[in-house]
Amino acid sequence: MTEIAQKAKKASKQARSLTTKAKNELLASISYEIDKNKAKIITANSIDIENLPIRTKDSFRDRLLLDEPRIENMLTSISDIIDLPDPIGQIIDLGKRPNGLHIKKMRIALGVIGIIYESRPNVTTDASALCLKSGNSVILRGGSESINTNLAIGKIIRKSLINNSVDPNLVQVIEDTSRDLVSEIASADEYIDLIIPRGSKELLKFLQKHATIPMIKHLDGVCHVFIDDSADIKKSLDISVNSKTNRFGVCNAMETLLVSEIIAVNFLPKFAKILMEKKVEIRGCDASRKIVPNLKIASEADWQEEYLAPILAVKVVAGLDDAINHINKFGSHHTDAIVSENEEHQKRFLREIESSSVLVNTSTRFADGFEYGLGAEIGISTDKIHARGPVGLEGLTSLKWVVSGNGQVRD
Repeated sequence: MTEIAQKAKKASKQARSLTTKAKNELLASISYEIDKNKAKIITANSIDIENLPIRTKDSFRDRLLLDEPRIENMLTSISDIIDLPDPIGQIIDLGKRPNGLHIKKMRIALGVIGIIYESRPNVTTDASALCLKSGNSVILRGGSESINTNLAIGKIIRKSLINNSVDPNLVQVIEDTSRDLVSEIASADEYIDLIIPRGSKELLKFLQKHATIPMIKHLDGVCHVFIDDSADIKKSLDISVNSKTNRFGVCNAMETLLVSEIIAVNFLPKFAKILMEKKVEIRGCDASRKIVPNLKIASEADWQEEYLAPILAVKVVAGLDDAINHINKFGSHHTDAIVSENEEHQKRFLREIESSSVLVNTSTRFADGFEYGLGAEIGISTDKIHARGPVGLEGLTSLKWVVSGNGQVRD
């Protein structure tokens, strides 16, 4: 691992010096090679799919799958990243001090980024493209379940780097998927500047215990939609149904629905009928089961569960205060939405909910780097410092102070 990290550190010096034109040409070359070799990627992915245990959850299987439409989405993400402004070298002008010093901040690359992820092979391309555009080198350690797909993509990217006379160690996909290697990555603080984990709670707990490097954590997506007492019923149905059923196995899917008691009798039967037709299991509180008797009984554990499956927890709440308290207590600070026509309630929800993305009158499924115009994302940070929410180009950079004078000295 030390040799890999050393190579990445050396390559990061070249990454910092690449012009915007050179970076965009490199990304275009990677996109071309992926498109040309997508049959090889799909073949490698089919091997990973076939190697999954029979009892693997559908949501996990779905996250692992790469077919032609999903590869097209990967190519679209690269194209979008090419079109984004290059953050490196951007200047924030803070003006002149009374003594004539000109104070600015300049956006710079972080250096070497280690990304540890599970199941999602599209992360290999998204992370590579974002790190290259933001002037960083990257070490990618995927899970054993996606190793064939990741290595196939990594080989294609490496070929593009060589063809463009760029150090191929700017992007390194590691073949070793052991937990021991994760521990080595997490403690290589002499070479690696940031770790971004995307995976299970067990992986995150392991890294929190062993890492000596700063992390941007992507934790659970226990996402809520709150139907306020002033909400439009049709809008509420559209948003809540989409938030849950658009895709089950994603971190921005709704896992708990909160409904104001004033509107619950009118809303819940309509909502439950739609979800039951879509074969979603609903686990409700006592109040919601009085309105829709055939709901399953929700336990206390359901309020903090990320199902990633056709299961939903439903709770009737007294109103806005109750909803805010519930979300801040049981949520994962990922994404939460309110459906409301009351502007004051909207403002309070936006101000008081502690999550990285807070939405008004729209689906939680929009909490995504692509939908936010970031081109792609490396993850969705639930941390409160540095990057929050979808982590795109700027989240992979830092700022340094730039001070210009004309001979001033301090008394």
